[in-house]
Amino acid sequence: MKTSPFKLSLMALAIAACVTGTNAQAADKDPLKIGAVTSLSGVFAQQGEEVLRAIQFAVDEANANGGVDGREVMIKTGDDESTPKEGLQASEKLARDGYKFLIGPIASSITMAIGQNLNRWDAMLVATVSKSDKITGDSCKPRMFRTNHSDAMDVAMFDQWMKDIPQKNFAILAADYAWGHDSAKTFTKAAEAQGKKVSLTLFPPLGTKDFAPYISQIKADPNIDGLWVALVGSDLIAYAKQAQSFGLTSKTTLGHAMIMNFAVNATGNAMKGIEGNMEYGAEIDTPRNKAFVKAWEAKFHRVPTDNEGAAYNGMEAIFAGVKKADSVDPGKVAKALGGLEYDTIYGPATMRAQDHQLVIPNYVGEVREAGGTLRPVITHSFPASIVPAPSGECKMR
Repeated sequence: MKTSPFKLSLMALAIAACVTGTNAQAADKDPLKIGAVTSLSGVFAQQGEEVLRAIQFAVDEANANGGVDGREVMIKTGDDESTPKEGLQASEKLARDGYKFLIGPIASSITMAIGQNLNRWDAMLVATVSKSDKITGDSCKPRMFRTNHSDAMDVAMFDQWMKDIPQKNFAILAADYAWGHDSAKTFTKAAEAQGKKVSLTLFPPLGTKDFAPYISQIKADPNIDGLWVALVGSDLIAYAKQAQSFGLTSKTTLGHAMIMNFAVNATGNAMKGIEGNMEYGAEIDTPRNKAFVKAWEAKFHRVPTDNEGAAYNGMEAIFAGVKKADSVDPGKVAKALGGLEYDTIYGPATMRAQDHQLVIPNYVGEVREAGGTLRPVITHSFPASIVPAPSGECKMR
């Protein structure tokens, strides 16, 4: 497989980060070795590139400021190829090479596969975009953490958001794997709680390129006035383009992890006006986020994307744990991070000790013009106080 210029440049940056010391103080302490395992190929490749870009940015920023707690930050990358099998192989290689602070998988299935092996590898993992409740539920691990919104956190927000949605009769189009099915259940529950109806639920398999049969079924029912979409990666791009060309815009579309920058950028104006949940937005009004956005704009001449903001936030969690533990031993850092309250780009937040879920506000946005660019923009904010309590399914062992 041919290596893209983007990947080559990241590899060069990673090598430079590994061989360049930050200052004399950093030389006296063991370095912090980050294993960035994410999707650089496969269905999640677009998101993986964004995640890796933000991880590298956080590494460069930390080293420019003297490292983390006086420690040089080093990075090595691995491609999970968008599958659990390859994710396991890439993660194990990184951990055995000494890069035991793992971060970056997109799919929840990959995150959970890695999580099962953390003790064996003497490693630690931070999930930054994986949403399945199982990560902080019955599949939780003492060395696994999540810094993004879980499905349960989205459910709590959807319950509030649906009160203001006028559409009454919905169809659901969701990816045929664990997260897509969870999303469909989540939306159905929230919709029915508000007296709305879900008349049609469709699950196209991952890798679907022709959505015409699904679009035809949705268009065939004139009573359906709303559409809930939960697709991923290249599938989402293909669907958005085809939905526009088939004139599906007459039915109001709401999205779960749909209005993502990579998809908007790849589909022209096909997603303009679509609303959905947002993992992160440049509009978040906190001092730390303002500083992050300013630094990002200075380097890339644009605001950070949702995946980039979420990945940067995950790196900040690792840094906070290392500072608290005064160590780069993954076990000690994991213990220090559980229950830790620290400042984030979302504001002050707590890494919940019971299930290792970071408790942060949640957001709904709309794809609209902002600063001359079509992108997701936050329109509604929901406080961290609506985050549901731990399910009780997490047993740290």
